[in-house]
Amino acid sequence: MSDIPPRPGDPSPGPRPPARRRWLRRAGRAAMLGAIGVSVWAFRDQLPDAGALWDVATDAAPGWLVVMVLTQLASMSMFTRVQRWLLRAGGVRLPLSRALQITYAGNALSTTLPVGPAVSVAFTFRRFRRAGATPRLATAVIVVGGVVMNLGYAVVGLTALVAEPHSRSTAITGLAALAGGLCAVALLWRWRRDAMNRLALRVFGPLLRHRLAAPLTEMWQGRGALRLSAPDWGVLGLMAVLNWSFDILSLAAAERAVGVHTPLYAVALAYYAAQAAGSVVPLLPGGLGAIEASLTASLVAFGAQAVPAGAAVALYRLASFWGVIGAGWLAWLAIRLGDEDPPRTRAWGALGDVETSPPAALMPVGAAAPAPAPDSAESA
Repeated sequence: MSDIPPRPGDPSPGPRPPARRRWLRRAGRAAMLGAIGVSVWAFRDQLPDAGALWDVATDAAPGWLVVMVLTQLASMSMFTRVQRWLLRAGGVRLPLSRALQITYAGNALSTTLPVGPAVSVAFTFRRFRRAGATPRLATAVIVVGGVVMNLGYAVVGLTALVAEPHSRSTAITGLAALAGGLCAVALLWRWRRDAMNRLALRVFGPLLRHRLAAPLTEMWQGRGALRLSAPDWGVLGLMAVLNWSFDILSLAAAERAVGVHTPLYAVALAYYAAQAAGSVVPLLPGGLGAIEASLTASLVAFGAQAVPAGAAVALYRLASFWGVIGAGWLAWLAIRLGDEDPPRTRAWGALGDVETSPPAALMPVGAAAPAPAPDSAESA
């Protein structure tokens, strides 16, 4: 059967015109910048007072302020290195500068936008795909990285509980019971693996089939995309612990800068209390307001004076929240302006960025995963 040439009036099934594509891309950037402006306007009354912060900063010890900033940068660097290590275990090498841009931009998206966590996950997933990761590897990096960071968070918190005199005995007892249980499970797994597999499937099977357990299922199914040895797990765990430790040390340095000398374990416990308070009201970007109030109250409870404690919290949040967010949006702009259109056809959304959807397990509960087009596994 011979091909029939298209008539002049027939529509062309080819890709979208470049002009329309550029217009959609500009509209996505405008929507994102508009979201930044709305966030700043909505929380303008809770922004730190520039004059008060300037007065505190001029009286603070410059050396401790430098330590505060450096430890905050080190904390973000550790998180970035966890993801780079996982990508490298999957055979993808991402330059450190590019990985830092992705980390800062993803943090800004997650913190300031109303549906920030979903946008941040999709943004990070797409950047890993552009770096050469397969969908399975990108999923494994995001999920396994989150699990490793949460384990590091728990280790640092338990260490602070052990260091605190009043909670030391309870914390040590709990840790000993947990370690004993894990050792018993490991021995049973080694000696009776088949029986343990059947028991685990019988007990945890219904739970693992629930949607809330989808990230664990994705991590288990995607473990083959990561070639991790025992030393790799050790390095990942160490970097996760350092990520949280540097963030706590940044708060301690802010205290020292204004003359507050709370014990380090007290600073860590105040930090964890503030994180819990910020998670109670998830609609506030970055726990704005709740974290500041909880941190100040906790430091006062550990013996600090109210005024210097509030000044230390303001300095810490200036570096850890406002500074990181500002750097994140600059990184997002740098990434977007540095993007070049690939030769393949792409579907442009309103955000102009999430072109490859992450797996459904990475999306928040209640969010519907977009269905891929029949002719492309990568279109959103």
